[in-house]
Amino acid sequence: MMSWRRLLSPRRLGHAGAEPVTPTRNPFQKDWDRVVFCSAFRRLQDKTQVHSLPESDYVRNRLTHSLEVSSVGRSLGAQVGEVVAQRAELREDLGGITAAEFGHIVAAACIGHDIGNPPFGHFGEATVQHWFRSGAGAVYLEGLSAAQRADLLAFEGNAQGFRVLTRLQNWRDAGGLRLTCATLATVMKYPHGSLAADPAHPKFGFFQAEADAFAEVADAVGLLALGGGRHARHPLTYLVEAADDICYSVVDVEDGFKLGRIGFDDAESRLRRLLPMLPPRYGEIEDKPWRIAYLRAKAIGGLIDQAVEVFLRHEQEILAGSFSGDLLSRTPSAPHLAEIAGFTRERIFETRDRFQTEVMGGEILVSLLEAFCAAHAAFERAGGNEAELAPRDRALLRLMPRQPDPAAARYDWLLDVTDHVSGMTDSYALKQFQRLRGLQ
Repeated sequence: MMSWRRLLSPRRLGHAGAEPVTPTRNPFQKDWDRVVFCSAFRRLQDKTQVHSLPESDYVRNRLTHSLEVSSVGRSLGAQVGEVVAQRAELREDLGGITAAEFGHIVAAACIGHDIGNPPFGHFGEATVQHWFRSGAGAVYLEGLSAAQRADLLAFEGNAQGFRVLTRLQNWRDAGGLRLTCATLATVMKYPHGSLAADPAHPKFGFFQAEADAFAEVADAVGLLALGGGRHARHPLTYLVEAADDICYSVVDVEDGFKLGRIGFDDAESRLRRLLPMLPPRYGEIEDKPWRIAYLRAKAIGGLIDQAVEVFLRHEQEILAGSFSGDLLSRTPSAPHLAEIAGFTRERIFETRDRFQTEVMGGEILVSLLEAFCAAHAAFERAGGNEAELAPRDRALLRLMPRQPDPAAARYDWLLDVTDHVSGMTDSYALKQFQRLRGLQ
């Protein structure tokens, strides 16, 4: 059974001691601030959420989505924390942690939950995977260990996010942003490496390069080891997942309406189904966009309450690592959310415009991966002697954020390339592609 006191550890990755929890600005609020002010978070403003390079500046991107998820996550965490802290107070079991800190941990994890996503959303992630599996990238996997190969064959935005937070931001300082172990464990939706992933569910939470960092985090907060390289989730991770699911389920309807892909009647009816009753004030609103926005807000509030109720009902299973599935699937609104997901997939996701953008995104990412990997491979064959490289390869290497190390192993420089390409915004990737092809 996991212990709340240990799960809420304010110890920072790479630090021996725990930072004191103060009421004015606790360590978990500092985590939120560190993520918000880092460059990787700012780049989310031009990364696909649903719509790549959208024709409207109203719709959400990864940055606005992350802020909204963090807002919902704070409410989820605080509501759960209020109940847990009241019980623990009778036993003096949380060492000064209050309901507010629960909310701050979840909010900090939420703000960084998408920070590792590549350009063009999940399509970009799938493109990187396919390039290593059956594209020109397969040749570069020769000589890698089984775990290293699996990292690239199943390239994962969640694992890249953990890498960003613990290594790539403030890379000169071991531990990256030096977030608390509680926040880093909460952000870890899949607490296992690539080799321990279930073939039917291939997602994983960290690359081999960050295995030691994960081990430190898991030990600090006391994640249960389940065997086979897998760990139980941090309980608050279920709240991060719920916040993410609540936001994209509900706001996809609002975005689709704003883009004109979903009519008012369709949007209104689906959001109303998430409410037990229509608030009296709704009849006072005449403007259709404001009506949809009002229903969206009420639907989110209701789903928060339902998710909290499910979490508290199953708290002991969650602490024991035996809870399966997600919180929202056990709420009364689950059938309506499933219907909304199918409806928005048809109206928003499976459209000609989206497929056209994905064709473009695939061409961009494949070209960038091929160019930068070929340059590094040439550098490897030349034994690190730049004088033997073609001028184009030398130029490509100098476009990398860090100059290549002649002593770097192939796995390391492959991760350097995926770091560089996955860190690009949609617009910057397009611009680099145009320059690579001599089109700009």
